[in-house]
Amino acid sequence: MAITYPRPRVLPATIAVMALLLTLKSVGLLRTAMAGSAAAAEAESSGTPPPASADTSKAAPAPAPAAPAAPGAAPSVAAALPAAAPQPPPVSDAERSLLLDLRHRRDMLDMRDRAQEQRDAVMAAAEKKLAARVAELNALQAKLETLEAARRSHDSANWTSLVHIYETMKPRDAATIFDALDMQVLLGVLDRMSERKAAPILAAMQPERARLATQMLAELRTRAETPPGEPVSTMSPGAAPATIQAGDKSSPIALNPKG
Repeated sequence: MAITYPRPRVLPATIAVMALLLTLKSVGLLRTAMAGSAAAAEAESSGTPPPASADTSKAAPAPAPAAPAAPGAAPSVAAALPAAAPQPPPVSDAERSLLLDLRHRRDMLDMRDRAQEQRDAVMAAAEKKLAARVAELNALQAKLETLEAARRSHDSANWTSLVHIYETMKPRDAATIFDALDMQVLLGVLDRMSERKAAPILAAMQPERARLATQMLAELRTRAETPPGEPVSTMSPGAAPATIQAGDKSSPIALNPKG
């Protein structure tokens, strides 16, 4: 029995060979294109013209040299004239007037600011001078208060010493001196004496002198205890009742009512 082999098919084999050849051709073209791109990039970076392609059959014709300019020919207008600068837009009269007004207002504001700064400087100097003057017055007031306190302490010590002298004397001897003593001094001494010491002395004095001293002492104490501005009725010796203002400092007697 004879063995029969299948006849090979030519068309599929042909298609496969053509596909293989097309693939190889595409790979070659791709490699050539990549090599040309790399050469062009290298030439551009180095400044040398890229080499001609291997598959170029004919070199590109060289550019024709430019024709020399005819002697005596005028240069072109574009080369002769420089580029014109852009002109600013025109300003109208209204805009010019507005700009002038704004400039005038700015100058006025600057002048006002300078004047205000000068006034502030003057005020600061005046305040500094006034503060220094107030400090001087405060120091002077403190000094005067110290001197007044010292004077009052000295006067009080003198009166205390004088009162102590009359308190230690016999009532009759003190009464004899009080009958002839100046009324202001007498009132000052009686005002500072205790009631226990003053009572026997007043009893030993002349009745009219004791009555007058008692009345004037009561008036002085009432004046000292009355608020300033309120009228105080007083009786002067041998005169009609008079009205004086409380807080009057005309009397030389410094009253110190005992507490």
